[in-house]
Amino acid sequence: MDNHVDPSGYWKANVRLIFGCLFVWALCSYGFAILLRPLISSIKVGGTDLGFWFAQQGSIIMFIIIIFFYAWRMNKLDKQYGLDEE
Repeated sequence: MDNHVDPSGYWKANVRLIFGCLFVWALCSYGFAILLRPLISSIKVGGTDLGFWFAQQGSIIMFIIIIFFYAWRMNKLDKQYGLDEE
């Protein structure tokens, strides 16, 4: 690490990003699929209700999106703190 890099700021930003991603993941997989399913069951997606869709496919798709988002955001964070590999 360079001397001008603030490791505590980098890790705070990293942990904040992780918790944000975990919140979105929990909201989609647990919230929409289980807790909020009665509220969103009237919305139809692909012949079934939205709660069932989140339980079967939406959570998996959202997880993949979160993985790509995390990788993209961490690359930006690395560049911001001067820790990129280039």
